[in-house]
Amino acid sequence: MPIIEVHQLIKRYKNANTNAVDGVSFNVAPGELFALLGPNGAGKTTIISILTTTLSPTSGTATIAGHDLEKSASEVRKNVGIIFQKPSLDLNLTAEENVRFHAILYGLYPFRLTFSTMPIQYRQQIDELATILGIEKEIFNPIKTFSGGMTRKLEIMRSLIHRPKVLFLDEPTVGLDPASRRNLWQYIQKVRQESNTTILLTTHYLDEAEEADTICIINRGKIVSYGTPEQIKAELIEEYILVDATDRARLRTELTQLGFAFTETPHFKIQLNGSTAHYIVKSINTPLNLLKTHSPTLEEAYISIVEQLT
Repeated sequence: MPIIEVHQLIKRYKNANTNAVDGVSFNVAPGELFALLGPNGAGKTTIISILTTTLSPTSGTATIAGHDLEKSASEVRKNVGIIFQKPSLDLNLTAEENVRFHAILYGLYPFRLTFSTMPIQYRQQIDELATILGIEKEIFNPIKTFSGGMTRKLEIMRSLIHRPKVLFLDEPTVGLDPASRRNLWQYIQKVRQESNTTILLTTHYLDEAEEADTICIINRGKIVSYGTPEQIKAELIEEYILVDATDRARLRTELTQLGFAFTETPHFKIQLNGSTAHYIVKSINTPLNLLKTHSPTLEEAYISIVEQLT
């Protein structure tokens, strides 16, 4: 059974002429990494706001872990963790205090003024998560002393303290350097594998979305492409090889006789059309002085989709 079910979700803001979210439907399986992509203003953050119960839909239905968003909002919140685009930590508190008050608000532990008076289960959890994230030495330091990467790690730590079934990541690595991005994703993938946590991601980094099980591309509130990364690339971007030879007339004649579809750009661009590059190159007897393969990327597919719709 899907852990997230969305059916004909619509959101129209007051005085707006169009829907911010316009009839969106999708399902997410338990343990899946689901990426929601789209240009700014496409409706991604609105969808996440609805699914995390911080915004009410105009119409449509959605359930998370079997709980209806409208009828059982408190149960939905117990089953989700959220990392927003902008940090939501209290800068006047230490890192551990931010996590502790989050845990207390979720009703996981009774209120205590100090870390040392908290139950041993909580203290063990803090030690374990801080060590995994590499911030065990800074966990009792004020947030205002943290770097951007450390702040993001702490937000993930805080969002996981109640062991949510679904983790919402809204642009989680914006502003991070490449090393911090890599380390953060290594930890997220580890959590996903060990806890079977479902992750719903929005990102502008297409290399992050390449790792998703399913990609849903939104534009102007509507779903414009949906499937695995490979399906989306295959549907929208051509796969071909470029070849050339000193004896171009001989190569042209041979390609024609072999029945390969090609154009001259000025090199010979041969569409794979279901064949493999190896098969095509092996079939050619003319000595080649150029051979390049072109495999579609998700970024090319995404740009193609967005450009078609503008």
